[in-house]
Amino acid sequence: MMVSALIERELTETLPIRNGVFVAVVGPSGAGKDTLIGYAKARFADETRLEFVRRVITRPSDSASEDHDTLADAAFAEAEADGAFAICWDAHGLRYGLPADVDWAVANGHVAVANVSRAVIPALRERYANLAVVEITAAPEILANRLAARGRESRGEVLARLARSTSVTLSGPDVTSIDNSGAKEIAGERFAEVLRKAMAFSDLSSMI
Repeated sequence: MMVSALIERELTETLPIRNGVFVAVVGPSGAGKDTLIGYAKARFADETRLEFVRRVITRPSDSASEDHDTLADAAFAEAEADGAFAICWDAHGLRYGLPADVDWAVANGHVAVANVSRAVIPALRERYANLAVVEITAAPEILANRLAARGRESRGEVLARLARSTSVTLSGPDVTSIDNSGAKEIAGERFAEVLRKAMAFSDLSSMI
């Protein structure tokens, strides 16, 4: 925790963080964000400029959810107070955080890729000079089927989640929308192209 806190203190005086790129992957539950991130991990397995951020969540890991680090609520609050997170947010009764080391990665010309809430996009735009927002979408019936297949929520909870997902809209030149209603390879290659452009931009930015 001490290392992360030191990184946080050093960087807060030099916001926005530049040279590298932060790629924020957003979209409703069931759109396939983790699937496309996993596709990109395999696609760029030997690419050292890309860093796929492992989230910290106040939820135990299981085979049905993403691979993440787990903290209890009290431990998460303590870590946040110690400056262990670059950014954190609340959603669906849970707390989420990205390690403060992400700031170091972006400051040193890397491309950091993370699944985040759409609600933190304004904060990310202030924190990182170079932000690429990738909004993953899918047809409503596909979202509903994917959420139902998880078996973690009742039909009412699934419908409520879908209703919430349509209440937040994103716009701006830094937003790229990718429809993941079909084969993951189609959307995966579109996502891969966004990451290639981010790496090229990072390379150019680091030379200036």
